[in-house]
This record gives sequence, structure tokens and C-alpha cells, in this order.
Amino acid sequence: MEIKDWQKLVDDWISQFEEGYWQPASMMLRLTEEVGELAREINHSYGQKPKKPTEPEGDLALEMADVLFVIISMANSLNIDLEDAFTRMMEKYRLRDSNRWTKKQDVSSAEPLI
Repeated sequence: MEIKDWQKLVDDWISQFEEGYWQPASMMLRLTEEVGELAREINHSYGQKPKKPTEPEGDLALEMADVLFVIISMANSLNIDLEDAFTRMMEKYRLRDSNRWTKKQDVSSAEPLI
């Protein structure tokens, strides 16, 4: 699936409800909540705070997908083409950071990702 397909899938899901998209501030709060849940799972799996024995095992991938869903929802509500934004962001990183870190020897001959 391409990003535009993800955006359509989310739009189709949200458009079936009368409430539609939330206001940007509410979505930002929702994003903060989801990132917090992701942080909690990372802290439990890799950080200094293990889960209590009574707590169920979390799903790190699902928490990441929740964050992605909210980002896509926000983009849709603000008429942002995430595919275009992602392409522009990668170009920004290529220009700004191409010499910031030591490249692996075999990567220098690889074709660009985008």
C-alpha cells in the first residue's frame, strides 16, 4: 500500500461517522496520548520500568500503528498529502544530513530510496 492508500482507508473509516474528524487540537491531544502509550511499551520492554507480573503483554507494533492512524487522520483533516510531505522530508534529510554520520561502505553504491 502507498501512503495515499492509507489516507483513503482512514478517510473511508472516519467518513462513515457523523462526528467525522476531530478538531486539530483534539487530535494533537490524541496523538500525545498514543505516543505516551508507545513510550510506556518501550519503557516496559527496553527501559528501566518492567511491567508488573499482573500486567498483560503489550504490542509495540500496534502502538506504533495507533500513532500512525492519528497522524494520518490529522493529515486528512488538514488536507495534507503525506506522500508529498514524506518525499519532501526525505529530501531535506538527504541535503542536511548526508555527511553527518559515517556511511557504511556498501551503502554508498546503493540506489536512493525515493
